[in-house]
Order: sequence, then structure tokens, then C-alpha cells
Amino acid sequence: MSEPQGSDSTAGAAGTTGTTGTTGTTGTTRRLPVMEKPPADELDRSAPADAHDLARPLGEEDGGQGRFWSPRRVPAGIVALVLLIGAGAFLYDVAAVRAHRPAMRWRGSLARQLAERPLDDTWVLVGAGIAAALGLWLIVLAVTPGLRGVLPMRRTHHDVRAGLHRDAAATALRDRAMEVSGVQSARVRTGRRTVDVHAVSHFRELDDVRADLDATLADGIRGLGLSRPPGLSVHVKRPGRKG
Repeated sequence: MSEPQGSDSTAGAAGTTGTTGTTGTTGTTRRLPVMEKPPADELDRSAPADAHDLARPLGEEDGGQGRFWSPRRVPAGIVALVLLIGAGAFLYDVAAVRAHRPAMRWRGSLARQLAERPLDDTWVLVGAGIAAALGLWLIVLAVTPGLRGVLPMRRTHHDVRAGLHRDAAATALRDRAMEVSGVQSARVRTGRRTVDVHAVSHFRELDDVRADLDATLADGIRGLGLSRPPGLSVHVKRPGRKG
């Protein structure tokens, strides 16, 4: 009596819809796991909400394009030292008077001079002018950012700020200008609003050199990555005659 054939293949064929099967040495078919790609919306939900925001440059509405503020350590230290010395001297004199000791001579003389001198006296006007000038200077330091030599760059991350020194920007643009054919020398001055370029060309037409400098330096300014790219002013001339 013969045994039924194809029982293993029939069993392996059943229930293999949608899967990949391989036949081994024993002739049986087994299931292999199938890696399915998750839907696109699931990938979007798994990503952090601000992942794409970190990669884009911040605009003006983000408030990160302003100039860098100087710490003003030297003016602050001078003012603090003067106030400390003055307050310490007055405190010592008041404590001495409270201890039934004579007041210091300079305080008595100062009080007498302030009481006797009229307001239109020359020394009173000079002292008032100096005090007003110092006060105005401190107010200007308090409300202005300073660090005029640092140009703010575009922010690509919320927690990172970068700046470029004017001298470094001028050096980079000067190197780009020297790559233009016909330029013998170049002098670059970088400001907050304008880049002034003075070049000397010893051959080629000046208009052609100026056009190439405009294109090259405009691309160089864009490559600096500044938050507010300055304007460009190019001047080209022939070298002066010797002797």
C-alpha cells in the first residue's frame, strides 16, 4: 500500500498568502517575517514637533537677529569703584560723628562751599556740566548694544548665536576680490550697512573688472551668512604712475 504524496507541500501552501516562502532541504515551506513600511503619517507623528524648525533659518519674527550686547565691564567697574569709595568715605564720616568725634575737614568744607556759592558760579556750572556729561554717557552705554565690530549671523538653531568680526569678513572678501582676473590689489572696508571695495586693475577694461567684482563679491557676501547682508560699493581704478 503506497503512502499519499505531497502532504508536506499541501500543508506548506496553506496559509502562506501575503508572505514569502523558501523551500529547505527537507522540502517543507516555512514562513518568513515581512517588513512592512509604516504609513507616512505615522513617521510624521513619531518625529518631534520642532525637528524641522531647528533646521530652518530663524526669521526676523524670532527676534534672534539683533546685534550682540557688550557686557561693558570697564565702565561698570569704574562706576562701581567710584560709588564704593564715595559711599565708604561718607559712611565712615557719619559713623565718626555718631561716635562723638569731629567730622572730617573735607566734608565740612564741601558743605560750606555748597551753601555759600551761588548757582551761577563758574565752578558750580563746571561741576554740573561734568556730572550731566557722565550721566548722559552712562545712559548711552545702557541703551546701546555696543560691539560694533561683530556682525550677527543668521541663526540656524534656536540655542546657538554666531557673529563674524568685521576684519575677518573684510579679509575673506579681499581674498575673493584678488581672484578676479585683472585685479592687482584690493582694499576692503566692511561696515554694518555697506562694504566698500577699492581695487586697482593693471589690465582689462575697468567696466569688465567692476562687473566681475560685483558678481564675485555679491556671492561672497551671501556666503558670509550674515543676518543683514550689507550693500556693496565697488571702485576700480588704474595704478598710479611711478616717478
